[in-house]
Amino acid sequence: MPLARSISVTSLSGLDEWDEEFELEDAVLFEIAWEVANKVGGIYTVIQTKARLTCEEWGENYFLVGPYTESNVRTQVELIEFHNSVALFTVNPVSGVGVCACVFQVYFGRWLIEGSPYVILLDVGFTAWSLDRWKSELWENCAIGVPWFDREANDAVLFGFLTAWLLGECDEAPRILAHFHEWLAGLGLVLCRQRHLPVATIFTTHATLLGRYLCAGNVDFYNNLAEFNVDKEAGDRQIYHRYCVERAAARCAHVFTTVSKITAIEAEHLLKRKPDIVTPNGLNVKKFSAMHEFQNLHATSKARIQEFIRGHFYGHLDFNLDKTVFLFIAGRYEFSNKGADIFLEALARLNYLLRVNHSEVTVIAFFIMPARTNNFNVETLKGQAVRKQLWDTAHTVKERFGKKLYESLLVGQLPEVSKLLDKEDFTMMKRAIFATQRQGLPPVCTHNMLEDSTDPILSCIRRIGLFNSAQDRVKVHTHSFLSSTSPLLPMDYEEFVRGCHLGVFPSYYEPWGYTPAECTVMGIPSVSTNLSGFGCFMEEHIADPSAYGIYILDRRYRGVDESCNQLTTFLFQFCQQSRRQRIIQRNRTERLSDLLDWRYLGRYYVAARHMALAKAFPDQYMYEPHDPTSTSGFRYPRPASVPPSPAHSLHSSPHHSEGEDEEERYDEELEAEKDRMNIRQPYRNKSPPVDLPEKN
Repeated sequence: MPLARSISVTSLSGLDEWDEEFELEDAVLFEIAWEVANKVGGIYTVIQTKARLTCEEWGENYFLVGPYTESNVRTQVELIEFHNSVALFTVNPVSGVGVCACVFQVYFGRWLIEGSPYVILLDVGFTAWSLDRWKSELWENCAIGVPWFDREANDAVLFGFLTAWLLGECDEAPRILAHFHEWLAGLGLVLCRQRHLPVATIFTTHATLLGRYLCAGNVDFYNNLAEFNVDKEAGDRQIYHRYCVERAAARCAHVFTTVSKITAIEAEHLLKRKPDIVTPNGLNVKKFSAMHEFQNLHATSKARIQEFIRGHFYGHLDFNLDKTVFLFIAGRYEFSNKGADIFLEALARLNYLLRVNHSEVTVIAFFIMPARTNNFNVETLKGQAVRKQLWDTAHTVKERFGKKLYESLLVGQLPEVSKLLDKEDFTMMKRAIFATQRQGLPPVCTHNMLEDSTDPILSCIRRIGLFNSAQDRVKVHTHSFLSSTSPLLPMDYEEFVRGCHLGVFPSYYEPWGYTPAECTVMGIPSVSTNLSGFGCFMEEHIADPSAYGIYILDRRYRGVDESCNQLTTFLFQFCQQSRRQRIIQRNRTERLSDLLDWRYLGRYYVAARHMALAKAFPDQYMYEPHDPTSTSGFRYPRPASVPPSPAHSLHSSPHHSEGEDEEERYDEELEAEKDRMNIRQPYRNKSPPVDLPEKN
């Protein structure tokens, strides 16, 4: 019997095949962003992970442009001689790294990431003396005034004028395509159009400025998108000049893109232009050589987290770590935008449900959000010291015990148990036990917060009363940052994520959402929302996301209390899963990695570049636009075996009964093969794709 498939697959949603051939040998691509070799936020991840695929497409004609920062260049960039294979510049740089045209300092090199792309770094500090003159020019030509006190906007002015100068010097390059990311780089695009430079331009907004500010102010954002007086709202928040730069860049670009459909709706209302195409964010998905090695990595990392928990809860370790579920939320410290408020409220309700149902499961929720701290919490450090002391004591007693046992066996006698442990051993163990006694409860925070009394997370914890008491089945733990050199939890972020069971990201404002995407690639289930780009993307391409470990919380059409109840239900059902069911779900989650691979999602960027070249140079290029809202594409069907939670399951044990329906049996290889058939394989050398045949 043939395997069931949902839709005949030809391409990713919204992108059919195009027939036009684009000759890129005589074109040069500049990708311009403030986060080139300069990690600030998520745009850094987008550019870094996409670089290899772009290098494969454009070769030596691909250049990344960003700001020069000495500390970043020392560790991320290899400075080399100025590249001139495509006769880019009419100016002659001094020894490749130096002063160009006697006023601008430009650095050239290779970014030490996958793909090793060329980078051109512009020293904005070296040209700061031109700031007043360029601000005047910006006001005279574009009627945009930048206040003197906004340092970030001042940097954007310097960077924009330097970028426009750089592109203006590329007179000998046949065709130039410039891709600008976010408002910090957008001024360069505005100047290119104002100066009528022969440059094809793309502008990508990853999150609108005004949208982020409005959501941070607890505004009913999505229900009032069409009603906002954007000029007044931007002026009230003192970002009108930034908003003008962003809106001008969006309106002036040949092609305007954004990262998700939810952000496209937002941009249409706030920036007054509908995006030409949506370009979802991807990742470089690294496949492991051994099948299901990610399950072993999960077990290894989970064991390290359990060791930290043993120390942190010393004296109150009255729960079974083998029946403990680790949840976490991570990202910028935006209490409402990132959904930390609704997560804490759901944890309080989950705590009640677990207690009244007498559940043996314990939940430990981690908050990995950077906050202002001055040092580690002394009580937390003491916990790890006590754990180490107990381990050393147990190891010492074990060695003494083993030595006596060995000597008894050497003489051919069975040992007397009473003689293997003497009074000194018992005294040592009693002292170790007394050291585990503590007066207070385990702290909810690993660091001393600078604004403890007004911190949003800590204030909410005080309100809901989750203080890690013995009666609580939900324990809360805030951790400001993760580092492999930390004396508390020596793990980097990726290792920590692999050791957790569920990532919870109930964001209200999330243009894309790399945190749940990273969980998916590592085989960790996650909770997202239909107000995040990631959640909308998964809802579009998966018939039953929860079966694959992607729980989509409805925050668009439900009130806060309803959404909180839905999240509580998700968490409670997840806690009811058996170990076998969690393993099955992780297998399914990891199989979704192909959805987020740049090998697939990079096609959207290819389409945007072709569209921009065709608009700017219609005599040389031709491109037939496609409707980005088209529903054609691949779609994962709902798995036919082993439902994701006991709420819909006929069994919870790993063993099947004799009379169990054959369709409820779980066959990992069969499911994996069916999922692979629902993804069109990437094609090479522009050969037409071939649909995989159905197998009997």
